[in-house]
Amino acid sequence: MSLTLTLREAPAAPVLAEVLRPDRLAGMSAAAIERLELRHGNRVAAVRELFHVEGGGADDVRIEGDLARVAGLGAGMAAGRLTIAGRAGAHLGAGMTGGEIVVEGDAGDWAGAEMRGGRIVLRGSAGRRLGGAYAGSRAGMHGGEILVHGDAGDEAGAGLRRGVVAVAGRTGAAAGLAALAGTIVALGPLGAHPGPSMRRASIVAMTPPALLPTYARATTYRPPFLRLLLRRLRDLGLPVADAQIEGRYTRWSGDALELNRGEILILEAAGA
Repeated sequence: MSLTLTLREAPAAPVLAEVLRPDRLAGMSAAAIERLELRHGNRVAAVRELFHVEGGGADDVRIEGDLARVAGLGAGMAAGRLTIAGRAGAHLGAGMTGGEIVVEGDAGDWAGAEMRGGRIVLRGSAGRRLGGAYAGSRAGMHGGEILVHGDAGDEAGAGLRRGVVAVAGRTGAAAGLAALAGTIVALGPLGAHPGPSMRRASIVAMTPPALLPTYARATTYRPPFLRLLLRRLRDLGLPVADAQIEGRYTRWSGDALELNRGEILILEAAGA
């Protein structure tokens, strides 16, 4: 039997709900879940004060309601499936190592920050620093997949170390800031100045962005790894066209102020 938590009403203050993760709730009764404590503003509140709990004992969890002020949902989770039927707050899935999170609406800033595995699927849009590194951290996302059907804010994939961030809509400015490795795929428009201080990562753009002068044109070709990656993204539900899978890409190398081993791959316009 799956577990469903329904928000009773919009919280009067921000809620920190890192405890609401499938691997933590699996095997617990509804009564035990209701007694768990959340941080609600400057006080501690039991789950039952904020949520109606139905079911229990499963690692398939559904949370319903407008959760825009509820932060940390699925943070640190290692297994199971978490579905958010509405908007989600900041730090969704931060530091997760496994399992899957599906959000049927938007998510706040820092979704998937420093995650190490698993998958996050956003049917809506994401805020700033998607899959990014926290202040003082050298690396952001270390593995896994983040798929966004809407837009993503600025600095998506900041400090990216491994894994894939794919955005169907618009991706904001400075994507891949200080990225160390991994791949960012912008299926829609890509904001200005992607890849500042990037070292070895790959950014894929379907439309030409405004590049930093520290990037230099290298070659035009069909990257074998990219065809496989784009097919996988299409299998996972993102709108990837045949022309993008089979197309030729111009490779720009940079950032010249760093190791100059990163790359921005830009789809060649039809007929070019």
